[in-house]
Amino acid sequence: MSMDIEKQKILIVDDAVSNIEIINDALQDDYITHFATNAKKALEVALSTTPDLILLDVVMPDMGGYELFGLLKKEPSLKDASVIFVTALNGGKDESIGLELGAVDYITKPINQNIVKLRVKNHLALKRQAVLEKQQMQQELVEQNLNRVRRLFYGAVEALTTMAETRDPYTAGHQRRVAQLARAIAQDMMFSKDDLEGLCIAAMLHDIGKVNVPAEILSKPGKITEIEFSLIKTHSEVGYNILKSIHSEWQLADVVYQHHEKLDGSGYPRGLRGDSILLAARVITVADVVEAISSHRPYRAALGPEIAMSEITSRKGICYDEDVVDVCVDLFEKGFVFNPAGICIFD
Repeated sequence: MSMDIEKQKILIVDDAVSNIEIINDALQDDYITHFATNAKKALEVALSTTPDLILLDVVMPDMGGYELFGLLKKEPSLKDASVIFVTALNGGKDESIGLELGAVDYITKPINQNIVKLRVKNHLALKRQAVLEKQQMQQELVEQNLNRVRRLFYGAVEALTTMAETRDPYTAGHQRRVAQLARAIAQDMMFSKDDLEGLCIAAMLHDIGKVNVPAEILSKPGKITEIEFSLIKTHSEVGYNILKSIHSEWQLADVVYQHHEKLDGSGYPRGLRGDSILLAARVITVADVVEAISSHRPYRAALGPEIAMSEITSRKGICYDEDVVDVCVDLFEKGFVFNPAGICIFD
């Protein structure tokens, strides 16, 4: 919260200008003050300024303070404005009437500036504290709701990832391990916390489009045919179509669409080049290649991280983003190891 607390606003209503001057002199240094000498003007000023507190004279020639109080409280924009009656009527019955109407206090004339200052200060301090507590409760409720929605969204991501991996048991954990490496690369590249979250989710879902590829092709132990490979290549676009209805600043669908693109335009499905490929997609591309080469596949044994590093460094700046490759190689030199289970996005 900012240290510069906005001054609270007070409307002073009295048909005697001298009384307004006395009250204003007591309050003007600490509050924003407005004035009115009759009921009509008071209503106009109140509607235009929405004061936090109204100091309202009871006896006025055109309309009494009690009647004006009723008009003020009918206005939706003034429902939170507190009223303190200020009057020469000092009987207990008069004070009871004012308090029963809903006023927060009752000050009698002749006006004692110190009394006015203290009562206004005490009431507005309590009011400000109540507002702050209400705002805090509302903020906590918003955060609770956001966390609830986030958990539901993450749960859906986990479910979709598991669904894709169930159809391709030979590469179970691939998407999670790609997300693990992609997140480590992005952290070293100083991605913001928010961008890191989006990258991680996109990595977890990058192969979701393989639900459209026949399982016998995905798990085929021998060399796949050109037709079979063309079917596998459709998974980027299928993944895009699955995710495109999710609207977020993370561009999840576009990142998934681009995760097989290469800097030189040799990738698929659109042959994008250079900076036309999103940075998050370039990170996932490198993580995807490294994990695939390092791990077992139905058609070959795991080749290991050394072969994977050789692949990305030999084609650095041609197919793969130079900065991403450099960070990835540095991670493995420092001892990065895939977690067999990959990651959970709740980490």
